[in-house]
Amino acid sequence: MLSMRVTAKRKGIRPKHVKDLIPLMILMVIIFLVLLFWENELDEEAMAATLEQLHVDYPQSDIPIRYCNHMVIQRVIKEPNNTCKKEHFFIHERPRNINSVCNSPRMVTCQNYAPSLCFLSEIKFKMTVCKLTEGTRYPACNYRVFATEGFIVVTCDDMGPAKIERYTE
Repeated sequence: MLSMRVTAKRKGIRPKHVKDLIPLMILMVIIFLVLLFWENELDEEAMAATLEQLHVDYPQSDIPIRYCNHMVIQRVIKEPNNTCKKEHFFIHERPRNINSVCNSPRMVTCQNYAPSLCFLSEIKFKMTVCKLTEGTRYPACNYRVFATEGFIVVTCDDMGPAKIERYTE
């Protein structure tokens, strides 16, 4: 009876040779690397709500009706707690002209008395201001459109504009 057990174990599934597993291992490594880089790319997109993404629309998008509602949804502009922003603005100027604001001699106090330097533009920029008319939770936000020209206040770092703080008419 003992000999039958030994025979049964020998007839079971045998492990493959290591060289047969190499293509499978390579495929698993490739899948792992693709998932790793894909995850990092998604994180960068979520975190990189850049100055240009949030505030620059140059040349101005050709949206004849409901410009603000469209742009706010397209660019995912909302408060951190998923509520509608009360006001937002889009600047219709070349990014390099906005970058030059950091060279402005007109320094002003930043909001909330931040320790960084803020600069006021020397020229007025064309912009569209979106003011919330109804809705509280994103994306159910409705905005009224105001075309205007105004000076912008930017926070700058070593790389250039870091944040557009506000605008003044």
